[in-house]
Amino acid sequence: MAIIVSTGNPGDLLKSIYKGIDDGDIETWSYDSDGDFTHTPDQWRNKAWLVPKVGVGELRFGILKQKDVNLSKLIYGVYHGRFIEMLLNHFDNAFSGALATAHKTTPDIF
Repeated sequence: MAIIVSTGNPGDLLKSIYKGIDDGDIETWSYDSDGDFTHTPDQWRNKAWLVPKVGVGELRFGILKQKDVNLSKLIYGVYHGRFIEMLLNHFDNAFSGALATAHKTTPDIF
């Protein structure tokens, strides 16, 4: 259940996402002291986190669920779909493709 983003500059893309949040250009996502992302609308805030992992030619985001709460398909779908939507809206020139896996995949944590 990871997001896999194909990009020639995964570290730069990750830095750009943080900067977009810091600058207020990305309003519906935030990140914590670990650098993990959460969706900020009230009904979704802290329901899960997307944990970034920089790799060769790709940037992965594993999902981290709330402690002692099952990760529902609804939460997974919203987090993955809306994060990819944000990437397309703000960083379409920084990657060639993004996909969401349907099953547990590195670096998922649940």
